[in-house]
Amino acid sequence: MLGGLELTPLRAYAHQVPHYYFQSFGSAVSHPDTDEFATFAQDTIRVTDHFDLSLGVRYDLQTFSTKYLKTNPLWPESGKVPFNSRNFAPRVGFAYSLGNQRPLVARIGYGLFYPRIPQIYNSTIETQNGLTPNSIFLNQTNYYNEQVFPQYPYSLVTCPLLGDSCAVPANLMQFAQTNISAFAHNFRSPEVHQASVSLEREIANRVVGEISYSFVHGQNLIRARDVNLPPPTSVLYPIYDSSGLNLLGYGSVQSFATWQFATSLTCPYPPCINPLARPIPQLGSIDVFESEASSVYHGATISIHREMTHGLYFRIGYTYAHAMDDGQDALVAGRPATVQNSYAPNSERANSVTDQRNRFVFSWMYEPHALNGGQGWLGKLTKGWKNSGVTAGSGKPVDAAVAGDANQDGNYGNDRLPGVSRSSFVDPDYSSTDMRLARRLYSRNGWKFEFTVESFNLFNRLNNRFQLTSDGAVSNAAIQLRH
Repeated sequence: MLGGLELTPLRAYAHQVPHYYFQSFGSAVSHPDTDEFATFAQDTIRVTDHFDLSLGVRYDLQTFSTKYLKTNPLWPESGKVPFNSRNFAPRVGFAYSLGNQRPLVARIGYGLFYPRIPQIYNSTIETQNGLTPNSIFLNQTNYYNEQVFPQYPYSLVTCPLLGDSCAVPANLMQFAQTNISAFAHNFRSPEVHQASVSLEREIANRVVGEISYSFVHGQNLIRARDVNLPPPTSVLYPIYDSSGLNLLGYGSVQSFATWQFATSLTCPYPPCINPLARPIPQLGSIDVFESEASSVYHGATISIHREMTHGLYFRIGYTYAHAMDDGQDALVAGRPATVQNSYAPNSERANSVTDQRNRFVFSWMYEPHALNGGQGWLGKLTKGWKNSGVTAGSGKPVDAAVAGDANQDGNYGNDRLPGVSRSSFVDPDYSSTDMRLARRLYSRNGWKFEFTVESFNLFNRLNNRFQLTSDGAVSNAAIQLRH
């Protein structure tokens, strides 16, 4: 409600009346300096004429600079970086061939990998140490927020265009939030276990068929969780039919804020939602980077490929796969935590955003022989040409996101439709034909020139990608809004 007017998402959009306003402050400069050291040893042993064994080990060490990091007394774990010195990763694999003429080759391999920690995490804990206010979040329906709510599309505070920092003005301090990002005290390096099994055989001259299975298991993956939240409570909300008149029943949602049912200056039209009462009231969100997420991938592939012969190479492959995870936050540090309920982070386990059940790939490269052996005008015209692929696949998972802060945890980017789990919907299937045509020319002084023409999605196939929100399904490919 705004001034007695019910603001539906569509009506708010039509009248240019935003419900929420968010602006970040602080330094635009950070120093996420890191040093990385690695060493690797491997040896392949030919046990018999048909059996090869490979053994290897890799050691990784990543250190971060602490020069610009500061600890906040309200959260002693802030301003600190992890140091993991035991990242030894073994590798083992073997290949066995059965038969002499066009043998059947079996390969099995396993390896442990330690991914690097992206430097954006070090940058975030440097700039979000909670020592100065770093954001303003306004709700248009709050009486006090409404007094300073900027008119769309202007900003509340105008920051220097080329400045390296921007601070919250003194007159707006009451609306400012002081957020912290920090590593957990027991943070461990992410690790990925990979195993594969394949059978390969030449089924015709220079044509090889292969069947393979891959297993990937991620452990200690990075996930952010806001630990400065009170325990949530279940709140009932009415559910109406499409007319908005007939009550169908009541649903339940976990809310981190309490309700007010009496009329007051801040609640002219009860019931209203009270401000979030955080356990550490001097701070806003405390997003702790924990190594608690995990992932599992299973994939089976069947393929046929032809080695380059007479100027022709091709590969046809089909993969059926399934990937699940706990909603790890890799490469999104600096944003609010994506866990919807910090008291139940394991409820985030669902299909991964990279999950794609079916994928078909047909790629080729063709270098036709020049006519007349490349001599004469006809030979020169047809010499040095080559062209090359088609990719098709099923859709990827989509979240049914809700715009704003439905569960009132102070986070505008982690809410879903009530009763809907993460990655509950799937994008439409897609197909793309990418073509490349190139010709190489040689000059008399030894220079080589290559002219290339490329086309992506040659046949202009419409590939929709959707984002489900409380306003409907938004296509970010065709910019369509559907209800």
